[in-house]
Amino acid sequence: MILVTGGTGLVGAHLLVELVKAETSVKAIYRSQSSLKKVEKIFSCYFKNYQEKINKIEWITADLNDIPALENAFESVTHVYHCAALISFDPRDYDKLYKINCEGTANIVNISIAKNIQKLCYVSSIATIGKEVNNPQVTEESEWSKNDANVYALTKFDAEMEVWRGSQEGLPVIIVNPGIILGPGFWETGSGAIFKAAAKGQSYYPPGGTGFVSVTDVVNIMLLGMKSTINKERFILIAENLSYKFILTEVAKCLNIKPPHKKLKAWQLSILWRLDWFRGLFSSKKRKLTKNSVISLKEETIYINHKATSAFNFQFKPIKETIDFCCKKYVEEN
Repeated sequence: MILVTGGTGLVGAHLLVELVKAETSVKAIYRSQSSLKKVEKIFSCYFKNYQEKINKIEWITADLNDIPALENAFESVTHVYHCAALISFDPRDYDKLYKINCEGTANIVNISIAKNIQKLCYVSSIATIGKEVNNPQVTEESEWSKNDANVYALTKFDAEMEVWRGSQEGLPVIIVNPGIILGPGFWETGSGAIFKAAAKGQSYYPPGGTGFVSVTDVVNIMLLGMKSTINKERFILIAENLSYKFILTEVAKCLNIKPPHKKLKAWQLSILWRLDWFRGLFSSKKRKLTKNSVISLKEETIYINHKATSAFNFQFKPIKETIDFCCKKYVEEN
C-alpha cells in the first residue's frame, strides 16, 4: 500500500494518476472536501471516466501536524511519497511555512521510522540547491547558503535536513529537486499562473531564467526511484534551462497572443518590490515580489540534470511539448 501526501497538489495529483493507471493500492491525504475538485480537474485531463478512477483511491482527511490522523493514514502502508508543502515567498508566512514544511516533514519521517516504512520519496525544490561562485552551473553537490534565500527555500532546506536525519536512523529515502514544474490544472497558483499571465498579453518579461520540467517527468522519476535500490540520494529534475522570456513567448504563441517584448530593468524590479512591500504594510494580500525573489529573477543559473538521466536512463521531454499540452488544456477550461 502506498501513501501520498499532498494528493490534491500538482505533483501529488499527477502521481495519483499514474498510480491509478498501474492499478496500485493507494491512499492519499487531503485536508478538505473542496480540495478534491482540484483532483477532478487533473484526472479529467487523462481519463474520460475520471470520477471512477478517483474513487479507487482511499482518501484520508489529515493534517501534517495532526499526529493521530497521520498514524491512522499510515496503517498498512509500505511506501510514502511526501508531496505536501506550503508554497509562499511572503516573509510574513515564515512561521506557517516552517510549521507545515519542516515540522510536518519531521512528523512524516518520524512515523515512517516507527511504522518501518520501506522507502520515502520527498519532493523538494531546486531552491535548496546551492549556487557556485563565479560559475552558473550547479549540481546536487553545490554547497547551499542561506544568503539571499527566500522563506520558502529556507523551510524546504530544513525539511530536507529532517529527511536526511531519517535516513541516518535507518529510513531508506530519495529526494527529488524539481525546477519550475509545468503541468495543467492549476492556473491561479504556482507555474500555472504563467499561462494566465501570458493570456493577458502582458508586454513585460523578467530578466534571467531557470530550470523547467514537466510534472509527468517529475512523477515518472519518482516512481522509478522508489522501485530502484537507490537510497540516500537527491536528484535535480530539470528538462531544460530556459529564459523567462522564452517561456512566456512560447506560451503566448501557443495561445495566439502577442508575446512580451519589453525586458524589465533592474531598477524597475527594485522599485516594484519596494512598492509591493509598502502595499503589504497596509493589506493582508500576499507579497508577490520580494527583494530575494528579484535577486532570483535576475540570475541565470544552469542546473545540471546528468545525475538523474544517468541513474534512471531517463530522457526528459522537451518543454515546448509540455507547453503545448498545457495551453490546450488552458483553452479548454477558459
